[in-house]
Amino acid sequence: MPAFNKILIANRGEIACRVMRSAHSLGYRSVAVYSEADADARHVQLADQAVCIGPAQANQSYLRIDAIIAAAQKTGADAIHPGYGFLSENADFARACAAAGIVFIGPTVAAIQLMGSKRLSKIAMLEAGVPCIPGYEGAAQDDQTLGREAQRIGYPLMIKASAGGGGRGMRLVHDGSELLAQIRTARSEAQNAFGCGELILERAVIQPRHVEIQVFGDQHGNIVYLGERDCSVQRRHQKVVEEAPCPLMTPELRLAMGEAAVKAAASVDYVGAGTVEFLLDRNGEFFFLEMNTRLQVEHPVTELITGQDLVAWQIRTASGQPLPLKQEEIRLTGHAMEVRLYAEDTAHNFLPQTGRVLRWEPELLEGIRIDHGLLEGQAIGPFYDPMLAKVIAYGATREEARRKLVRAVEDCVLLGVNGNQRFLANLLRHPEFAAGNATTAFIVEHFADDPSLSPQPPAAGELALAAALLYQQSANARAHQPGLSGWRNAGSAPWRFVLEQGEQQHSVELDVLADGAQPSLLAKVGEQSISLKLLTCDGRWASLELDGIRQRLAYHLEGDKLWLYGHNGNLQFSDITHLPVGSAAGAGCGSVKAPMDGAIVEVLVEQGSQVSKGQLLLVLEAMKMEHPLKASIDGVVRRVGVSRGDQVKNRQLLVEIEA
Repeated sequence: MPAFNKILIANRGEIACRVMRSAHSLGYRSVAVYSEADADARHVQLADQAVCIGPAQANQSYLRIDAIIAAAQKTGADAIHPGYGFLSENADFARACAAAGIVFIGPTVAAIQLMGSKRLSKIAMLEAGVPCIPGYEGAAQDDQTLGREAQRIGYPLMIKASAGGGGRGMRLVHDGSELLAQIRTARSEAQNAFGCGELILERAVIQPRHVEIQVFGDQHGNIVYLGERDCSVQRRHQKVVEEAPCPLMTPELRLAMGEAAVKAAASVDYVGAGTVEFLLDRNGEFFFLEMNTRLQVEHPVTELITGQDLVAWQIRTASGQPLPLKQEEIRLTGHAMEVRLYAEDTAHNFLPQTGRVLRWEPELLEGIRIDHGLLEGQAIGPFYDPMLAKVIAYGATREEARRKLVRAVEDCVLLGVNGNQRFLANLLRHPEFAAGNATTAFIVEHFADDPSLSPQPPAAGELALAAALLYQQSANARAHQPGLSGWRNAGSAPWRFVLEQGEQQHSVELDVLADGAQPSLLAKVGEQSISLKLLTCDGRWASLELDGIRQRLAYHLEGDKLWLYGHNGNLQFSDITHLPVGSAAGAGCGSVKAPMDGAIVEVLVEQGSQVSKGQLLLVLEAMKMEHPLKASIDGVVRRVGVSRGDQVKNRQLLVEIEA
């Protein structure tokens, strides 16, 4: 039996912290690897030892097999856990571990290779008798063959990259007239993303549920399944909400899907944690989609309803121990639900966000679990996936879990970097989701007009609070003492504030009605008047009475910048009251600024170029995505401030256009 004592976690962020928790609880020592950008990260601080493996860019650090193997050898780590993402499903990495005499905590090289190809894995599943979507998965990849097979399958159909994932190289085709163009686009995208342009065709399953089965195998030939997870709520083929069990599941359907998943795993002599994903149609038929040969992001919901530690299971099976439970011993109790907290601006097409985490206070209630890798003060850079944390709720019923999750999402304090909490809370509250009816089409069909998906002005009460907090800071500075002293006497002239939020400016007028330790204020925002009493402010939390209702809000104040959590998500205000008139516009309405930290990968204009509104000027790469930056007006390029390859900061001026 392979024995090991020290585990290197070849990953970062919340999953590295998660793996360490189980490794430490089992008595193993841990080694973290980190890039230069992650030198002060939480997973580095939690580990027993840590090794820097390269610069910030993932292809120079977390994707370098040689650097990770060298770090394991240097520290004496005799096992490696890959987490998920990065090298977790890389057969060459598993092979390199074996060649170095290091235990790879995952499946065999053969299983990773086979399941990494949608085409080859589907052929293997058909041979194993696992239900598959009718389609074409042949080796001939010419346009004529694909066109003929598409005609046989019928429309609508899906084109899928064989080596793909995350929606890349995937196209829905409704009519034969668009087939060849979509094939060429999908093939090109797949080649660029995965280095393989191989495609498969499948009959489109319209409005299905995405249901996956957690399987586990050991080195003694035992394989079990630990129930299912419903991952139907998705945006652009990326999971948004995961829950267990599936709201529509019956004992008969669970048995059929579980046995099919075990059959799939057994066909490749599977060892360790794996997930067999299925599409479940409205008639109750299910079809094999793919198998992920790693731990899933959403594994906590399975842990909560089974009472099992799946990472501990991984470590034990990798060390040669048999599975801790037989199939008949696995029990499912209660309901669990998970969402992913991202650094992104949902109001601007889910634009990834960069910046510094100024406040992070996760809500820890009974039945709430938060897996994260965050520390206050850390920088969220442009180099990695924008997922920051996972918020998971457990309840006796689905409704209890959903209700707890809404509260936990809303009450997690994240300031400094914009997050997707309002989007998640609104989605969890939606009647269609609450009723358990959501399919993969839910967001497009039922959620496209949600307020969290478009810019919303701050509420008058939020502007009033912002002005009061800024004024309180000014009063404290004048009084040279803590607390709320330093306010001017009641009856004096009102104070006027100009607050900037993004490109918008808001005016607030404050009257002091009663001074003292808890001053009463009257704020005027446009035509609205709001009575406000500040009860306490300690630099992190403000207790206040707003129009007679007491409440407590998190905030962070640095100089003339204020962050607080509002009813439509995170708010950031700048106090520009004392700026000279006209200076707030900066470079003018024709300026193009970086929406986040990132790298310039294309510059398509030069000084003197004539441009039209909407014309593509630059392409910025950040957080594994490319972001096109376009002209906001017609005009002439007055200045281009960057070149291809430049690293830029959020809000940095890139191009100036003169109307």
